[in-house]
Amino acid sequence: MSAEQREGQGSRERQPLLDFPLSRRGDVVPEECAWLREKAPVARVRTLTGDPAWLVSSYALAKQVLEDERFSLKDTANAGVPRQYALTIPPEVVDNMGNINSAGLRNAVMKALNPRQKGLQDMLRATAGELVDQLVAEGGPADLRAGFADPFSAALHCQVLGVPFEDWRRLMSGLDVAFMTAREPFADSALNWYKDVGYFAGQLNVQLALAPEERTGLLGRFAGLREADRESAHLTDDMFATVAVSLFGAGAVSTSAFLVLAVLALLQRPELIGYLRAHPERTGRAVDELLRWNLSVGDGLPRIALADIQVGEVLVKEGELVLVLLEGANFDPAAFEDPDELDLEREAENAHLAFGAGRHYCPASALGRAHAEIALEVLVERLPGLRLAVPAENLVWRTGFIKRLPERLPVAW
Repeated sequence: MSAEQREGQGSRERQPLLDFPLSRRGDVVPEECAWLREKAPVARVRTLTGDPAWLVSSYALAKQVLEDERFSLKDTANAGVPRQYALTIPPEVVDNMGNINSAGLRNAVMKALNPRQKGLQDMLRATAGELVDQLVAEGGPADLRAGFADPFSAALHCQVLGVPFEDWRRLMSGLDVAFMTAREPFADSALNWYKDVGYFAGQLNVQLALAPEERTGLLGRFAGLREADRESAHLTDDMFATVAVSLFGAGAVSTSAFLVLAVLALLQRPELIGYLRAHPERTGRAVDELLRWNLSVGDGLPRIALADIQVGEVLVKEGELVLVLLEGANFDPAAFEDPDELDLEREAENAHLAFGAGRHYCPASALGRAHAEIALEVLVERLPGLRLAVPAENLVWRTGFIKRLPERLPVAW
């Protein structure tokens, strides 16, 4: 054993187990982050299921783990491996982009996720305006999450996938179960999943019944592939529907949670809303800083080590679970100057890790940015007096969920 490995083994034995995840509050960086980065950037923790894991909290080590393909996302769904929490979606769905690539569907998916596709941004601006009109008509205080962030995020994904926006509430409600973080498996998580697979399979048949020129969204593209290759064993309705469910779920819950926390961060610093209103051309840069600042990923990004790998002073053993703490990495002073300042003009040398890194870098990152930019532009322009309608400490933060998320975001204007 080398000296470096002996030191790593010593670190393994010295470190106590910490309970993970950390605080569920999404507007305050957990107080443990700075200590972890400084004293234990690869810390031994105990997950919700009681399993041991390594929590990586510095920017450099987080980037190493995310970019090293020997740390596997797909294998986190294997039977018998340590887990963050019980699976609430089928194991084969965990590596969704890997499944998409292996099925030969990457081109269709990436076209559907292109934010520059004809009419998409105009639709988003119109939808954002209509949602603000409804809020104004009903009067404040209003719940910005239920009245704006959730339907706006659902509208984007309904359009991208080619399903009716009128169905957004039943689709969003399924995510409350699909992305629940539970200690033990529960039977009706499967019922919830297959209900939504059935919905998207039905919508694929709706697209198949249309003339090719009338088809819309990713399901419209899938309908064309289905017709062109009717005998292919892998191009089944369930496979197409599974891809659609996965994209809606991961996309809608992420964009809505980010938007809610981005608006909350701005509401707590009213001068920044004034800045965006005076400088709308800088919204794109502001969104990138808000992404760095964002605390919505509350449970770490999971990977299973496929070999013995040195990470900092710790030798991570094959088969062990590693969790990347984004709020540690994105607030690391070694990577970002004055990381605790929300600086909408920041020009950072290092890219934030909000979309991950390496082979699992989020394929919808450009779409997510466009979604947030349009939402903020419309909110700042239409509601310049937007403010939090309750004290921030009175917000109720959801527990047992993959995202840090307030149950409601009451605002006035």
